[in-house]
Amino acid sequence: MEGTFIRHIVLLGFEKRFVPSQHYVYMFLVKWQDLSEKVVYRRFTEIYEFHKTLKELFPIEAGDINPESRIIPHLPAPRWFDGQRKTESRQGTLTEYCNTLMALPVKISRCPHLLEFFKVRPDDLKLPTDSQAKKPETYLVPKDGKTNVADITGPIILQTYRAIADYEKSSGSEMSLAAGDVVDVVEKGESGWWFCQMKTKRGWVPASYLEPLDSPDEAEDPEPNYEGEPYVAIKAYTALLEDEVSLQEGETIEVIHKLLDGWWVIRKGDVTGYFPSMYLQKAGQDIAQAQSRIKSRGAPPRRSSIRNAQSIHQRSRKRLSQDTYRRNSVRFMQQRRRQARPGPQSAGSSLAEEQLQTERPKPQPAVPPRPSADLILNRCSESTKRKLASAV
Repeated sequence: MEGTFIRHIVLLGFEKRFVPSQHYVYMFLVKWQDLSEKVVYRRFTEIYEFHKTLKELFPIEAGDINPESRIIPHLPAPRWFDGQRKTESRQGTLTEYCNTLMALPVKISRCPHLLEFFKVRPDDLKLPTDSQAKKPETYLVPKDGKTNVADITGPIILQTYRAIADYEKSSGSEMSLAAGDVVDVVEKGESGWWFCQMKTKRGWVPASYLEPLDSPDEAEDPEPNYEGEPYVAIKAYTALLEDEVSLQEGETIEVIHKLLDGWWVIRKGDVTGYFPSMYLQKAGQDIAQAQSRIKSRGAPPRRSSIRNAQSIHQRSRKRLSQDTYRRNSVRFMQQRRRQARPGPQSAGSSLAEEQLQTERPKPQPAVPPRPSADLILNRCSESTKRKLASAV
């Protein structure tokens, strides 16, 4: 394994499985030196056995000779039976444990024992079979990193999507699809790449190739924010379609709509258009880390570029047109400019004009001339004519 090492390990959550008997496994996303990402599943008893062996390999760093020399983190021993509550509460400990492991000297963090333990096994690539009564339940760690038991209220009901066209994977971390395949979405990334599972397969899939089964509309797409958020382009991109925007590396723009398929609507001056979110980083954050992220995977394809896409819905997803984005954006920008520069003279003149209109008397409507007697007799009813004749 010369030259092989792990960049970081992220705890995604845990699964409650029922075959061959009820047990729990933790889900880890392991990112390797070549920027490939693998998901592995480990029981806590396995993790603890790994920990014990690691201490035996490095007794000095484990504090066996001098407790003050210990740098290998502590890990509590498993109980005879660990239930769901204990499995949930242990997630914070495991997250801290993995982070500490990766920060240890290279002789430990890149030792063969550690690399072998987090290497993908055949069982990691094969999903457990469902029992006749129960399906494995997936519990994900909240995005804010909190691992309080109260934050995890129950099994995550994975959303089911359908592939609208064939997709051929381009790397080992992706998953190929055939039109009509039904997948469960485990994680929706802002980049437009979603981590999915289907029967015995797992991997990253472009969100543009998927559509919800129950509705053509993606309800989780947020509303546009025309105030905009400042972002920096970390990679140049040349527009391929008319509704896209070209940017050079380092340019600063504003994001006004974050769409789940990874193609965000950005504003550059008074121009709006689509741009791959993979190539954007929030202003003020570390750009180098984001640039390393895009080396493993490029921007996902847009749905408009997919040939022979077949939707099961009678209508496609609702998407705003670029004309609507531009019109609303220009209206917002004009309003913001007026608020920023009110202008004392224009404000005073508009106030005086309003007062003048208030003091000026309203014009009275003109009174029409009285019609002649013959015209009245000609237009009145027969009853009125008889009354006039008797009065005479």
